[in-house]
Amino acid sequence: MLARAVAHLSEAALNANLRALSRRAGAALLLPVKAEAYGHGLDLVARVAARHPDVWGLAVATPIEAERLARLDLGRPVVLLSPAAPEEVGPLADLGVRLPVASLAEAGALPPHARAHLKVDTGMNRLGARPEEAVAVGRLLAERGLLEGAYTHFAIADEPDLSYAREQFARFQAVLAELPPLLAHAANGGGVLSFGALPGMALARPGLAAYGFAPPHLRAAAGLRPVQTLRARVNQRHTVRAGEGVSYGALWRAPQDTEVAVVGMGYADGYPRNATLKASVLIGGERRPVLGRICMDQMMVDVTGLDVGPGDWAELWGDGDITVSEVAAWGDTIEYEVLTGLGARVERRMGEEGAEG
Repeated sequence: MLARAVAHLSEAALNANLRALSRRAGAALLLPVKAEAYGHGLDLVARVAARHPDVWGLAVATPIEAERLARLDLGRPVVLLSPAAPEEVGPLADLGVRLPVASLAEAGALPPHARAHLKVDTGMNRLGARPEEAVAVGRLLAERGLLEGAYTHFAIADEPDLSYAREQFARFQAVLAELPPLLAHAANGGGVLSFGALPGMALARPGLAAYGFAPPHLRAAAGLRPVQTLRARVNQRHTVRAGEGVSYGALWRAPQDTEVAVVGMGYADGYPRNATLKASVLIGGERRPVLGRICMDQMMVDVTGLDVGPGDWAELWGDGDITVSEVAAWGDTIEYEVLTGLGARVERRMGEEGAEG
């Protein structure tokens, strides 16, 4: 069957972003590929990243993701960033997955062949051991010969005021000073772009930045490029008569006879429904408005005067006229939610830039 919507991934853009971020961080990368590589496709991104000389390992958020990634056998360490259930620890250790540890109980329960990364909560107040507890946990792991790394996570690293992130990093450094040498990592994408090289950090974990996104005040200087271009096929073209409504609720009515293309992409595929009456797409070489309410499987676009028909493609976002950032703004949300919400019905393809669907 033909793909109705395709997310084209640029290998060149991904590799360039990884190179730029590693150089800015002055460290190798532990690349987050959680949530289907931020909606880009875990397998596709992981295979490219595993060949990149600046990538030390790959990080995920759930045990299921860790198992799947480990079984790809890509020759790079797999690090689980969120806790595993007790019954999952042994099987994950058997696969070589690096496990997060944040308590003496977790440290004591690890099998002898496990490798652990100590999670230190320096102010995110989400996961991890508080600094006053983390040293004891790290020492127990070291005594057992299981301690490979330690990490923390910045709560505020992509805003102009970085004072809170500096406080967090100071707390993390104080913990590391009490432990033997290890692979330390703290900087997310905002941290890499805001701070550059952080002393004592062997690794950096840029997430969405690796896929080409960062706040405007950081993005340009980094030279990041969006990796993904999303296109969907035109399913039908028809004429809407003057005065007729389009889509649920008839929120838009044609002021005159209007040629409409029905594009096979909707909110079930991850396009934000809240973009209704605000969104545009690139079709037939022009930016054209989406008419009426965005549906579960379709959206309707004004193609009056364009040579567009079934089988042609509309570009919904990419590295050009319409960006994910713009779509997110239309949907009253953020790039993370738009990208990670991209549905399973959208085919992912890694290849040359501009490859057609």
